[in-house]
Amino acid sequence: MAHEGLNAWVRPDDQGFFGDYGGKIEHPALQVALAQLEAGFHEIIRDKEFCAEMQRLQQTYVGRPSPLYHAKTLSRRGAQIYLKREDLNHTGAHKINHCIGEVLLAKKLGKKKVIAETGAGQHGVALATAAALVGLACEIHMGVVDIAKEHPNVSRMKILGAKLVPVSAGAGTLKEAVDSAFAAYLQDMDNSMFAIGSVVGPAPYPEMVAYFQSIVGHEARAQFQSQYGGLPDEVVACVAVDPMPWVYSMLF
Repeated sequence: MAHEGLNAWVRPDDQGFFGDYGGKIEHPALQVALAQLEAGFHEIIRDKEFCAEMQRLQQTYVGRPSPLYHAKTLSRRGAQIYLKREDLNHTGAHKINHCIGEVLLAKKLGKKKVIAETGAGQHGVALATAAALVGLACEIHMGVVDIAKEHPNVSRMKILGAKLVPVSAGAGTLKEAVDSAFAAYLQDMDNSMFAIGSVVGPAPYPEMVAYFQSIVGHEARAQFQSQYGGLPDEVVACVAVDPMPWVYSMLF
């Protein structure tokens, strides 16, 4: 999957823009660190050993390929609906797809720790799981409001060995957790890597996360053609902080 996925969508320009969206951060210290991350990402996804290890873990640890399921009850209402069962992945969501890629990248770049934000906690759980798998420290920043609401995921992160940093500033939710995590990253950029959980943020994160998540579209395309002899008329996904339909539609 890995090298094929590189050209599966319109890549950003040299300034990190996808048309009107995206771009590179202007903070001087972060500019240097993210430029190194971008160069490392582009180099490593062409490395056969890296790609083979990622594919092995996707199959034997994540549980890929996730099945394509015909939702017969929903389909009685008219359209024939098929679900890509990302909820059956290890940790219960699509988040593990990019987290596996990010921790492998961090380790190849010589980092000792991954730092991230989380809202509902699913990204935090997936990153803590992936970090524990490859032997990296993990630090998760989470708003106090979200911590109170998401006790099961908070417990899972702690069990997995992650350091949970409560964030009480502002509204005490995801926005403040992002700011807190970036501030922590600024204090330890040589030894750590910031791991964003969505196709958002400064370059190269949108390209990186979309690249690692493109396996969903690659699999779905192959599965649909194999099982039904064609492609679906429409591809639909929910959107919260994750603009996932963009990833899928570029692959179909």
